[in-house]
Amino acid sequence: MEGNAKPLAPAASPENRKLQPNQVGVIGATSLVGTCLLPLLSQASWQVTAFTRQAVGGHGDAVKWQQLPIAELPSSSSIAPLPTREKHLPLWICVAPIWALPEHFGLLETHNARRVVVLSSTSLFTKENSPGQAEQALAHRLTAAEAQVQAWAKNHGIEWLILRPTLIYGLGLDKNIAEITRFIRRFGFFPIFGKANGLRQPIHATDVAKACVAALMKIEITNRSYNISGGEIITYREMVSRIFSTMDRKCRLLPVPLWVFRLTVLLLRPLPRYRQWTSTMAERMNHDLVFDHSDATRDFNFSPRGFLLSNEDIPF
Repeated sequence: MEGNAKPLAPAASPENRKLQPNQVGVIGATSLVGTCLLPLLSQASWQVTAFTRQAVGGHGDAVKWQQLPIAELPSSSSIAPLPTREKHLPLWICVAPIWALPEHFGLLETHNARRVVVLSSTSLFTKENSPGQAEQALAHRLTAAEAQVQAWAKNHGIEWLILRPTLIYGLGLDKNIAEITRFIRRFGFFPIFGKANGLRQPIHATDVAKACVAALMKIEITNRSYNISGGEIITYREMVSRIFSTMDRKCRLLPVPLWVFRLTVLLLRPLPRYRQWTSTMAERMNHDLVFDHSDATRDFNFSPRGFLLSNEDIPF
């Protein structure tokens, strides 16, 4: 799906024409995955109505921007009117956090949604039994949001697909690889706990975006959840080593005991960038966080790249 792969063009089957496959609504359009998604859709001749909380200026032939209504509860009364072309949007992709979608159920209902692809996360599984309360809360929040989306879709006769990516990276805008990169640039090394041999499957944001479009157009599959992971399984140690290599720096990994991590987290916590760091992040360096994506490959030809960092994936 990388390199010279062809754009994902709208399908031309009679079934898909009934759903106006050249028009799609996107929630979370300015997110990392949204940034990758909009060009894919535009290149494949989709007409996109992109929704975001912040007002975005500019309108092109392929993308029309709309500011999301601010409402505590889903309500069609707060929804801004759309031009005639976008009044009926049966196809939707939500790349905002899945727990944000319920407050916009009214938006989708008003515009006659019939099929929606929603991003969740494999953190639903990996953080469910975490010793950290914040991570447990995240897993529970994901679980509850998935259940809420499914119940709403069932009640309104809307087809749903939930995609759960593993560790997302790309464009220097993620909160995973980019944060490691910034730490290395600032301190010249990266701390690891133990051997840091836990397995990982980083997935590029562009591959997540491609999966969203492919799943949306595969009308034979409905009401299913898929784990989507990167095309290569590597250790946490190797993942960090490749970041050093892309930065053209000598790999400097510093093994430190857990108590040092805990102290470091306390010292760094006043800095906004490291406010979310926890000692459980260090412990997970030795845990395998891998997920089979063969069902996604079978059902909508999901074929992600390996962990190949480019300069554009490194923040400066």
